[in-house]
Amino acid sequence: MSEQTPHRRRPRYSGKYPRRFEEKYKELDPAKHPETVAKVLSSGKTPAGSHVPIMVSEILEVLAPKPGDLAVDCTLGHGGHARELLRRVLPGGRLLGLDADPVELPRTEEILRGEGFGGDCLVVKKSNFAGIHAALEGEEADVILADLGVSSMQLDNPARGFTSKHAGPLDMRMNPARGIPASTWLERVRPPALAEILRENADEPHAELLAHALAGRSFSSTIAFAAAIRAALPGRPDPEVKKSVTRAFQAVRIEVNDEFAALDALLRTLPMCLKPGGRVAILAFHSGEDRRVKKAFQAGYREGVYSEIARDVLRAGPDECFANPRATSAKLRWARR
Repeated sequence: MSEQTPHRRRPRYSGKYPRRFEEKYKELDPAKHPETVAKVLSSGKTPAGSHVPIMVSEILEVLAPKPGDLAVDCTLGHGGHARELLRRVLPGGRLLGLDADPVELPRTEEILRGEGFGGDCLVVKKSNFAGIHAALEGEEADVILADLGVSSMQLDNPARGFTSKHAGPLDMRMNPARGIPASTWLERVRPPALAEILRENADEPHAELLAHALAGRSFSSTIAFAAAIRAALPGRPDPEVKKSVTRAFQAVRIEVNDEFAALDALLRTLPMCLKPGGRVAILAFHSGEDRRVKKAFQAGYREGVYSEIARDVLRAGPDECFANPRATSAKLRWARR
């Protein structure tokens, strides 16, 4: 008589309402739960742990990549834009992908190479986009893309501490091995400095009030930080408070990662990284970033550095904004050397 295989119970989620991020969302494993992913997308939401690239068709139109081109994706993220660029620069072309995130970068490279983008057509380097000139090693690119948004994998992962959506450490560092976490930064910052940062980095209307409530305090988690923001705005409508929570997280994240300094460095070095006739597109997600991009492109056009720039900012269409709410705040600008 043949020996029977012992029965093994299938893995189950821990309870009706699982607490761990890895267990809570079935869409974290899309291969096993395609119906869940489809349901989330049809409701106009982004599946947890995934990233939907924004304004892909508009970016491809303004950059016009072609076979043989050298393309640079300054913020590789989950590889959504890079994948489309690679499809258009091959055969004969290459893509240089940069990202400062040591957690997501190897995962994205593995995914792209698993899709057939092997060999020398894809070069991946761990670098902030401010280091694009050094990363190019003397070459000039035909097309350059910089998506300045935080990827959905970072936002959705509670261990990274970027939002109040899940409980987690108040960290917010793009590279967890560098700098100090947001919790430490908030303990050290003074109210006047924080108020200025809230205004400059996020256009927060309650900057002074929040600065006095948050600066110099210790917050154990993202939830504690969000609760302190809400407590500082009693009696105000929930939508207004929710926006202030989002803006405060954004402002602190930008400061912790020194994002504006990196963007300014990128904008200064871009002309040296482009071939004559080369195109650059930058996708920004709030007014502070967009102002810097707009002014740099306008100054470059006046000085003859750029032969052509976008007359107006490009925005995602209503269908894309419904399918991916994170596209709502996206602003695309481009320039040609």
